[in-house]
Amino acid sequence: MAKKEQLQYDEEESVKFIQNHLPQDLKEKFNDDDILYLLDLAEEFYESKGDIDSFEDEDEDELVTYIIKNAKEDGVGSFSAEDILLILDGELEYCESINLFE
Repeated sequence: MAKKEQLQYDEEESVKFIQNHLPQDLKEKFNDDDILYLLDLAEEFYESKGDIDSFEDEDEDELVTYIIKNAKEDGVGSFSAEDILLILDGELEYCESINLFE
């Protein structure tokens, strides 16, 4: 079986992928800029922790809290943990779809 080619991460494609996988009510709640902003916050969090490979499942609550807190402070919006997790899960699925982790 042929190995899938690893593609480069593309922010615009990531946002499109996430939007396509969100439930309809969230598609209306999050515009592309909101999603990019939330993904940037996640990246900031990962960078503050050092090596992303050391990220543990138990750090997920801290990540979600960080995103919610900063989004509210920056006036971007007030989001639930469930909403943030759907965005993060969508990005993870996008990364897996382009074989980013292989």
